[in-house]
Amino acid sequence: MIENRSLPTDTLLPHVEYKGLAEAIEWLGTAFGFREHYRYGEPLSGAQVHLGKAWIMVHQAEEDCASPAELGYGTQSLTVFIDDVEAHFGRAKAAGAKILEEPHETVYGEFQYAAEDLDGHHWLFSRHARDLSPDEWGATVAKDAGMA
Repeated sequence: MIENRSLPTDTLLPHVEYKGLAEAIEWLGTAFGFREHYRYGEPLSGAQVHLGKAWIMVHQAEEDCASPAELGYGTQSLTVFIDDVEAHFGRAKAAGAKILEEPHETVYGEFQYAAEDLDGHHWLFSRHARDLSPDEWGATVAKDAGMA
């Protein structure tokens, strides 16, 4: 098998579109701490950014594509696990991220906050706060569910 030099195997790599890609790359760095790995295209059409072990592809949206902010709703949420939720929250808030949920502990044992980016994409930044089995907080675990 040929190795991918951009990411390790078994990595989920979401792709998110932005109306102004260059501005979005800068904003994601300032507000959320993402670091650019590479960019491509002339004019700029895409980039790969990361925050710790969380990687994401960002793309320039086509002119006829509407952002979640323009639509008035989102269709997905991105969760990034980080060590210091409180400091990250302070950074995002100071940079002007729209805060949707203040930092709090969830019933399923995560400490997290929610924010929107400049195009209205929904983000959760979270850390494990308590070690709970899904059935302890009301979920039904599938009989053949095994974690690899």
